[in-house]
Amino acid sequence: MQTLLVSCVTSPVDIASLPLEALTAFLTEKLGEKPFRAKQIFRWLHQRGATRFEEMTDLSKDLRARLAAAAHIGVVEKDLEQRSADGTIKYRFKTHDGKLVESVYMPSPDRKTLCVSTQVGCAMACSFCATGTLGLKRNLTPSEIVAQIHQVNREVRANENITSTLRPLTNLVFMGMGEPLHNFENLKTALSILQHEDGPNFSSRHITVSTVGLVPMIERFGQETNVKLAISLNASDDETRSKIMPVNRKWNIEALLDACRKFPLKQGRRITFEYVLMEGVNDSDADAARLVKLLQDIPAKVNLIQYNNNPGLGFHSTQDSRAEVFREALAKGHVAAFIRQNRGRDIAAACGQLANVESPS
Repeated sequence: MQTLLVSCVTSPVDIASLPLEALTAFLTEKLGEKPFRAKQIFRWLHQRGATRFEEMTDLSKDLRARLAAAAHIGVVEKDLEQRSADGTIKYRFKTHDGKLVESVYMPSPDRKTLCVSTQVGCAMACSFCATGTLGLKRNLTPSEIVAQIHQVNREVRANENITSTLRPLTNLVFMGMGEPLHNFENLKTALSILQHEDGPNFSSRHITVSTVGLVPMIERFGQETNVKLAISLNASDDETRSKIMPVNRKWNIEALLDACRKFPLKQGRRITFEYVLMEGVNDSDADAARLVKLLQDIPAKVNLIQYNNNPGLGFHSTQDSRAEVFREALAKGHVAAFIRQNRGRDIAAACGQLANVESPS
């Protein structure tokens, strides 16, 4: 009997992980509240970033008490903040069970971008990426994904003395720790919250999700979301890509690019291909020529990223002059290509460096 009683106990609902429709159902069916209360609470959670029911001052004390008994608000807490000489800020957040994840804030004159994590660690094991050395600890919940945005919005408002908006962040890139499409259901829920007009209300044009190439999930991603797609390609032939990205052994370049050709693109949009340039690995003239052929029938742009040093992994960054020759070769082949500015290198916040370390070794 004791075992039966324990098994019947239900955990409080993580109310910050619920889309508005699910939140409405929870309030009406479980707490007997009117549907309009859901929108009030949703706005408190996802416009104002409330982390405690006590903050929801337009709710009665009775309702707040019943919410506290039946639900909780999934949050992450700031554990560490590091500032780069170039203005980038890396935040390390701690989850309720003590796991650590990182987000990177990259301000520029025309936008305020946050690089968001979707998992604690990563299972993809790309050999050039520091995050891949951690392995996968667990998926982040929708509330833990969204909480990174709320926390950084709060930090930016305070640090930059912003009073005109609750949401100073303008752009989100899901390129932090983890493979977003490996945590697709939680990612999709988080995106629905982030795009909701009663939440942060981010435009689909200002959200980009990056994947190493989980081909079946790319199709679902295209069908079930409306945000932008980025592909972490990093090689122009299967032999090289399989060595540095184990996912290629299951879904090779041909399968990946076929999924990209079928991806539903909105008018004027292109798929972004991320290509990390590593000296002597994937930066030759032949690589550039193959890349042109691979992308010739795909609406694409290529972000060239000079490798960010991760000691012990055995890779080196392509020199500036070589990177420019590579870019010019793509441009001559009518492939739009840009050398992306690496930000936050001095605090291990650049692409491929997120591994919960306080500074580069």
